[in-house]
Amino acid sequence: MPIKIRSIKTSVTETEADAVVVGLSADSAPAGPAAEVDKATDGLISRIVESKEFTGKICEIMPIWGAAGVNAPQVLVVGLGDAGAAGGLKSDVAFRAAAAASRHLAAKQHGRVAFFLGDDWSAGLVESGVAGAMAGCHGQDLYREKKKSFPPDEILWADGKPAAVESGQVLGQSVNLAQRLVNEPPDRIYPESFAQAAVEVAGRSGLEVDVWDKQRLEAERCGALLAVSQGSTREPRLVILRYRGAKADAPTLGLVGKGVTFDSGGLSIKTSEGMQTMKCDMAGAATVLATIEAIARLKLPINVTGLVGLTENMTGAGAYKLGDVLTARSGKTIEVLNTDAEGRLVLADVLDVAVGEGVAKIIDLATLTGSCVVALGLEVAGLMTNDQAWCDRVAEAAGAVGELVWQLPMFELFDEQIQSDVADIKNIGEGRWGGAITAAKFLEQFVGEVPWTHIDIAGPAFREKPKPWCDAGGSGVMVRTLVEVARQWE
Repeated sequence: MPIKIRSIKTSVTETEADAVVVGLSADSAPAGPAAEVDKATDGLISRIVESKEFTGKICEIMPIWGAAGVNAPQVLVVGLGDAGAAGGLKSDVAFRAAAAASRHLAAKQHGRVAFFLGDDWSAGLVESGVAGAMAGCHGQDLYREKKKSFPPDEILWADGKPAAVESGQVLGQSVNLAQRLVNEPPDRIYPESFAQAAVEVAGRSGLEVDVWDKQRLEAERCGALLAVSQGSTREPRLVILRYRGAKADAPTLGLVGKGVTFDSGGLSIKTSEGMQTMKCDMAGAATVLATIEAIARLKLPINVTGLVGLTENMTGAGAYKLGDVLTARSGKTIEVLNTDAEGRLVLADVLDVAVGEGVAKIIDLATLTGSCVVALGLEVAGLMTNDQAWCDRVAEAAGAVGELVWQLPMFELFDEQIQSDVADIKNIGEGRWGGAITAAKFLEQFVGEVPWTHIDIAGPAFREKPKPWCDAGGSGVMVRTLVEVARQWE
């Protein structure tokens, strides 16, 4: 059952709930709802802070049971960090603090949880906080008989900003959708079942949807995507989702996602350890689907086309081979020198379809390279672009919602590394160095003159270990960033 969520205006001490959550900064005395609880308990929170048992650092948790003068049996204090820092409280802190509290409470079953994180939060902070509360209470234990995470039946948010609560709920649910799709095992999510999930999302969100099956892909000459699929018994799909929130002649934002639902590496086979998390190789596609659903539900005044290429990369008898020369939909020929560099082949055809759709600008998302993880670590997504102004807007949107990105250079010298002696280009660069950039340079070959930004989410899309604010597994990263891009669209 979906979580019910609503805005309330009652005081923290009078609210009837299984638990109330209050925020406490690291650099000041209890204020707002935390001060109300402190007063009702004769200074209990102040005494705990003075004893240094609680410092208020971001996502720090302190449960208080049976607080006198408080209606709820449990008060959960969550740290908000240094609220006096430059610029004040940020959206990422609001998201993570609420998510940390929600995740902590989700360890036990609760009917109703009420959040009182601040009585002076802006609408943007409220939206981020609500989204975090929605995202934090869901885990990856989709198929455990004994669950570890128990989302509450109802979340109450004390703020007096019901519109922000509503939009925060939409964002949180869309992040949850991306997380769940990534967390599903590869025997449940494969090209056909993902496409069916997209059709269901389109039906409930009012989106137009086209699904290209293998025969349509062949008719459309999608030779690169089809080659990747050759080693699997699962047929590929390409899904096109359209949201029309503006006039028909208004410019359209194109969102493209890599949807390799399982990546064995093909004949360039991965190790067993390297395959363990390869169900997450469709995180780009999951992000695109979740984002366009959120945009539609928020009724943003923009036209968006989302495209996802879906396939498995397996080692069956028909698997494509090193040395093969593929002809992409654009007509460009590609020499295959590593079958584990398959995501860029899938995206080559999907990007060409996006260009053919007449989109004004493109963002693609992919768990594309381990090289990006080497360069930027597990928490930061890499940005690469053919248009600096467009990349700047994507980076600004990420900064606004608190998701971490960093731009990598696209110097022309990297173009030389993907030139082939037997075809137009090859699917890997020269050696391991700069692999995230040579992969992006490969993609750049298929976007023409359309302003394009590539986001490599190989690091942050899937967490092998839990964080205070989220379980291990799919993270739903970049959904909120892309929605922010759509909001700022002109």
